Amino acid sequence: MNSSVPPWRATAAAPSSTPTAYQSSATPAYIPVQARRSLAPNKTASTPSTGNHAVPTTMPTAAEPARPRIEFPPAVRHYVQRCFAPENQISSVSHAEIQEKLRQVITEAADRNKLHIIDWERTALPQVMIQNDRNRVLANPAVSTWASASPLTSSNDPNRKRKPTDFSQQQRGDDSPPWKKTNHHNRSEDRTTHPSTEKKSRMTLDDSSKSRANLEMRRRRFEGAGVNYGPSGTSSPVDPPLSRSAGQNQGPVVGRCQTLEKNYFRLTSAPNPDTVRPLPVLQKALDLLKKKWKQEANYTYICDQFKSLRQDLTVQHIRNEFTVLVYEIHARIALEKGDLGEYNQCQTQLRVLYEQKLGGHPTEFKAYRILYFIYTRNWTAMNDALADVSADDKKSSAVKHALDVRSALALGNYHRFFQLYLDTPNMGAYLMDMFVDRERLTALSSICRAYKPDVKLRFITEELGFESDEQAARFVLDHSSAEVFQEKEGTVRLLTSKAGPMFEAAKAEAHRVVDIKGQI
Repeated sequence: MNSSVPPWRATAAAPSSTPTAYQSSATPAYIPVQARRSLAPNKTASTPSTGNHAVPTTMPTAAEPARPRIEFPPAVRHYVQRCFAPENQISSVSHAEIQEKLRQVITEAADRNKLHIIDWERTALPQVMIQNDRNRVLANPAVSTWASASPLTSSNDPNRKRKPTDFSQQQRGDDSPPWKKTNHHNRSEDRTTHPSTEKKSRMTLDDSSKSRANLEMRRRRFEGAGVNYGPSGTSSPVDPPLSRSAGQNQGPVVGRCQTLEKNYFRLTSAPNPDTVRPLPVLQKALDLLKKKWKQEANYTYICDQFKSLRQDLTVQHIRNEFTVLVYEIHARIALEKGDLGEYNQCQTQLRVLYEQKLGGHPTEFKAYRILYFIYTRNWTAMNDALADVSADDKKSSAVKHALDVRSALALGNYHRFFQLYLDTPNMGAYLMDMFVDRERLTALSSICRAYKPDVKLRFITEELGFESDEQAARFVLDHSSAEVFQEKEGTVRLLTSKAGPMFEAAKAEAHRVVDIKGQI
């Protein structure tokens, strides 16, 4: 071999059995490395030298023991399915949080060999556990770190981005939330006011005795609230499912109660499925209530039972044709008994149900809405009700009648109004009975100004829709005195000059504002 060949031209052939002068003195331009045969990392020990080549030695790795496969019972699998069912989702709890909490619950149960012992049907869902933990922190006034009130703001979250203010707060040792701090660096008075005349800082939320009282009341409410039990047997308070802020976030409840009659109780905690009736039981309960109403007509009992019926529908998120039927029947019964408070609640919910095209009698209750707003004189709501009336609705006799009543009152045409009053379809007469006396006083005030010096009592009976002269006379005497009547030419006549001021005062008293529940 020519010894003048440069080293980078040297080949990587194995040394021959008869080494040459070059092979014994030249240094190779590379170090051979064994090809990787597995994905496990190679652990190389010291490389002993064999001639001019280094031979890598791989250390054997200990085989990891295979983890036994866990066979989950059907109850656990059904529990996992319920965790991710759309109807059980809570908007404030993310999918990742549910997965992490679910992994913790099942792992803990498996480690304790309780997979077959725990009643997974009664076990709270992970999203409910997370929300309960948050509520417990919020209900504890002793919590000093505001950031720990929510797991979303935990400092252990690797995905959380640090805000620029976090470092400055740590430097100051200030753990109070930002909304409780006074920004002393941006206030204009701090830059312009002399220190001797500097104003005292405003009272913060913690300094208010009212705020401390509210926190104490909130703490007591959560202490007295119902509890949900997790797989480990620990309990935690829960928010009321029908609360105004987070009522819809609890998810639907599947009832298991088979009792047809159940009293109404206002919920202060999450509903217990054992006290909630499922849809088939609720349908049987409605049939029973209709029979009892026809036989006994006990409104106190029927109203309580219907409110319980509506509550069971609400907590189970049941919205279908049966729901519309329940609210319509309860609204009609409330109208018949003059309970405008319950009627107004049913009417408000029925408007939402009708928008979802769930059946029922929307035109009938649109007419009731118009008459109801005539009674309450809520003209803003009246405009909304009129905007909801379509051309097809105006073809309905009930809606057309209600619109005619509104028009007659707007024009001051009491003659037309009382003609409509005597010919009211459906149950609209119950609503008109609530404001017909008010309109009679208005009409009598106008009659006293238009007819001088007197007018026949029979004319008032026919014009104002009274059933008899005696009923008309009694109504007049209830709002005036006996001096306003005089017998002349064999007939009883109303002296309009004397009665006019009395009816004006009675009219003003009758037209006081009526609140949304129909109460003066």
